[in-house]
Amino acid sequence: MAGQIDARLKELGIEIPAVAKPAAAYVPGVRTGNLIFVSGQVPFVNGELTFKGKVGAEFTVEQGQECARVCALNAIAVAKDMLGGDLDRVTRVVKLGGFVNCPADFEQHPMVINGASNVVGEIFGDKGAHSRFAVGVGSLPFNVAVEVEAVFEVE
Repeated sequence: MAGQIDARLKELGIEIPAVAKPAAAYVPGVRTGNLIFVSGQVPFVNGELTFKGKVGAEFTVEQGQECARVCALNAIAVAKDMLGGDLDRVTRVVKLGGFVNCPADFEQHPMVINGASNVVGEIFGDKGAHSRFAVGVGSLPFNVAVEVEAVFEVE
């Protein structure tokens, strides 16, 4: 039934943002067969970069989770755009990958990337159950706190 995901988004009070323009020489996503590979998404909100700094220094784990959530919504925006606006065509969120900009002794990467995993689960339900990685890095583009990539299986 068309519109189930849109209805779920409305119920959750979640708005999928416009696709952010690439910041370098790449495209936001590539479809091959029934898979969409979404390029790493950073925390753009209304065209502005947010959450600049390191989780575990400038940001708490909870703030990092919110940043990861923003990144995941941006990844979903790419899939939505590539599917002509119809997120009901997503049959499975296959994988999320999360990079956390953090100090060398930070150990809570999985907790931070839960911000992305949780929102995907809220939106897609069982179709949102995915494989994942969460790693800490010494820096990310534009000094953002989190970057999230995604793979979606689609009709």
